[in-house]
Amino acid sequence: MCRSHQCEFAEAFLLCTVAIMNTRSKFLLGGLVILGTASFLAAKSTAATAQFYVTPHELAERLKADDSFRKNGMKVGGRVVPGTIVKSAGNKEVRFVMRDTMPTSDARFTVVYKGIIPDTFTDSVDVVVEGKLDDGNTFQATVLLAKCASRYENAPGPPGAKAGAPGEHPAGVPKGAVEAPQT
Repeated sequence: MCRSHQCEFAEAFLLCTVAIMNTRSKFLLGGLVILGTASFLAAKSTAATAQFYVTPHELAERLKADDSFRKNGMKVGGRVVPGTIVKSAGNKEVRFVMRDTMPTSDARFTVVYKGIIPDTFTDSVDVVVEGKLDDGNTFQATVLLAKCASRYENAPGPPGAKAGAPGEHPAGVPKGAVEAPQT
């Protein structure tokens, strides 16, 4: 190859490389813009709809600082005080006292909820209620959520058996291989 052909080849190669780089750069830039826009919109919508709950202790502290806070709709999470649940005759309304889950706090609020009562709602269950606090410090709930008990807790064994220490064979389950029934 002569020098002139080498120069033409080099120029053509550089032009192709620049064109490819421009195309790749355009796709990369376009992808980054799309990804950035999608991330911004996802973060913005999550922030707008995210709603956290306060504990009874935090609610009491906010009311001390600003009594007008009671006019705001809010979510409050706590624990049902045992023996305080009073249900209406048709099980469409329930009144109970909710306290903080931390034993060091003595903040308590009476809650009134009208609606379908969850099956898991019992004494000492953790709950989240949504609504407003009225002038009599009774929380008028429009939503009642009760935490489900874990399905994976150890079942009680026979009297005197250890409570499922790690690495031990479960109480009440026969040891040894069990053959499958033949059909």
